[in-house]
Amino acid sequence: MARFARAVHALDPDVLALQEVDRGQERTQHADLTAVAAGAMGAVDHRFVAALTGTAGATWTAATGDEHPDSAAYGVALLSRHPVRSWEVVRLPAMPGRAPWFWPGSRLPRLVRDEPRVAVAAAVEGPAGHLTVATTHLSFLAGWNVVQLRRAVRALRAAPRPLVLMGDLNMSAGTARRASGLWPVPSGPTFPAHAPTRRIDHVLVDDRRWAGGAGQVVDTGLSDHRALIVELPRQDGEAANR
Repeated sequence: MARFARAVHALDPDVLALQEVDRGQERTQHADLTAVAAGAMGAVDHRFVAALTGTAGATWTAATGDEHPDSAAYGVALLSRHPVRSWEVVRLPAMPGRAPWFWPGSRLPRLVRDEPRVAVAAAVEGPAGHLTVATTHLSFLAGWNVVQLRRAVRALRAAPRPLVLMGDLNMSAGTARRASGLWPVPSGPTFPAHAPTRRIDHVLVDDRRWAGGAGQVVDTGLSDHRALIVELPRQDGEAANR
C-alpha cells in the first residue's frame, strides 16, 4: 500500500482515473485502493464503481450498484482535487456468450467470456469552470470494445462540456477517434509496461485544441501498463490542469 500511495503522490494529478481497482480483496490486503489513492493525492471527491463483486477468482458476479458499500469488489475509480458537482455511472453491455481469443503464444484460439464493464463520470468544478471527466476499462475483444465506447459517449451526451474520457480502452488511437468522435491526446505506447509497444490507454477530448498537446507515459513499477499523464490548458490561459 505504501508503494501504491507513493506512486500516486509522485504522479501529482488534479484528476486521477484508475482501472482494475480492488476493494476488500485478499490479494491487496483487503484495502480500499480508491481511499488510499485519495489520501495520497489530496482528493476532495472520489468514487469507486464496481464492475464485479465478490472474491477474486472465486465468487465473481456482475455488480449492479446495489451492493453493500464495504463488500469485496473490483472496478474503476475516479478521483479529483476539485469539487465534483454530480456523478454518473454507465453500465456497459457485455458480449453475450463466448468469443474466440488468441492468447499470447497460442496457435489456436480459445473461447473466452468477457467480464462486465462500467464507466463513471464526474462533473468537476475546476478553477476555470465546469468540465466532465470520465473513465472506463473496455473489453479486450476487438469490435466489442467499440460498441462499449460508443455506448459510453452516447450516455454522456448531455453531460457538461468540455468532456475528457480516459482509461484502458484496449484499442488504437485511430479506432478510438472513429468510434467516439473525440480526439486522442498524442502519447507514446503504454503497454506492456516493461517494454511498451502498443498504445491502448488514451485520454480523449471533445475540444480539438486540447488534442494538440502531448501525453507523457510513466512506468510506476506497479502495473502492467504505463501511466498516462496529460496536461490540459485551462480555458482562462492560466496554469494547466493535470
